[in-house]
Amino acid sequence: MPYTPIMATLGYVLSPDGQRVLLVHRNARPGDQHLGKYNGLGGKLEPNEDVVAGMRRELREEAQLEALDVSLRGTVSWPGFGKHGEDWFGFLFLIRRFAGQAPAQNEEGRLEWVAIAQLLAGELPIWPGDKLFLPLIFNDDPRQFHGVMPYHNGAPVGWGYSLL
Repeated sequence: MPYTPIMATLGYVLSPDGQRVLLVHRNARPGDQHLGKYNGLGGKLEPNEDVVAGMRRELREEAQLEALDVSLRGTVSWPGFGKHGEDWFGFLFLIRRFAGQAPAQNEEGRLEWVAIAQLLAGELPIWPGDKLFLPLIFNDDPRQFHGVMPYHNGAPVGWGYSLL
């Protein structure tokens, strides 16, 4: 059976001092699969859209920001992640420079600048598997990571990655 995941972007916008990251606290929609969790910004790719254009579009839509310095940190394949067991494939970006000012909230929830150290220390409610790849987003290693994290019943059941 062919692997036909939902293609998506996930971006982490750094504050000008590089110490904080802009996250959405998904607290606005009761039926949201991500309800109560903090997450980066992003979403599904549109047809005929490349991944960088998709990341830039999502930042404009979700945070009214224009990405000026976007780098692909890696990819993650999430078999079984979706609400109904759908497979997802994400392109994960770090946005080091941007123009504009994010509003206090969007339709998904509150937008908050959070200390990277607090995020990496596990002090926020996030997806259980995020703690496994987030250090690879924010480290100084210039190599990209490419991982697979199968999910079952809303929880990761494995994690592996390669560096390139």
